[in-house]
Amino acid sequence: MLGGFLFASWRIFQLITLIPIIGMLAWFVDGFNKYNRLTPSFILVLFIVSILAAAWALATLVRLGSTRRSALFVAFIDLCFVGAFIAAVYYLRYIEDTDTCDRFVNSWIYQRLGPFGGEGRLAGNSLASDLKKNCSMLFASWVFGIINIITFFITFILALFLHRHHREVYTKEVRRTSRHSSRRGHSRSGSRRSSSRRRYYV
Repeated sequence: MLGGFLFASWRIFQLITLIPIIGMLAWFVDGFNKYNRLTPSFILVLFIVSILAAAWALATLVRLGSTRRSALFVAFIDLCFVGAFIAAVYYLRYIEDTDTCDRFVNSWIYQRLGPFGGEGRLAGNSLASDLKKNCSMLFASWVFGIINIITFFITFILALFLHRHHREVYTKEVRRTSRHSSRRGHSRSGSRRSSSRRRYYV
């Protein structure tokens, strides 16, 4: 079925774009934990949403058969992830002001990156030795977050189509079953009538 193939293809693409987000932001989360610092919300929100989205995408991909049967629920969860990624991208929106990391030192995020930003640079922290790398990783995560807003909306639409198709197939099967049962009923009643007539003539 074309709808199932398209849905599975988009799920694979989602995993391809989610894994880099998790990998890059995990490096920031690990650095903040090592220095006993709270991870900023503009990193943590996107990190958590990406982990949950990757787990959901993998589960629905592996169990594609049950996904088709519960496509309406899958569509609802995908729509929730659309909203979650919008919120995550909004938290990280200030990375856009860096102008492809050329003005990262003057950005709002740089002042709040702790050991990865201005504070780490003043302290000679190795995590802040390559500021362009830190900025590029955040910017790439932000872009992938925007991409996943689009991809999860697409899988939301595809799941609705899967639900509609599954409902139509189920309706056709019910009609076929009812027709077969009615035909069997007619054939049984006809055979009873013919047997009763034979008995009468005998």
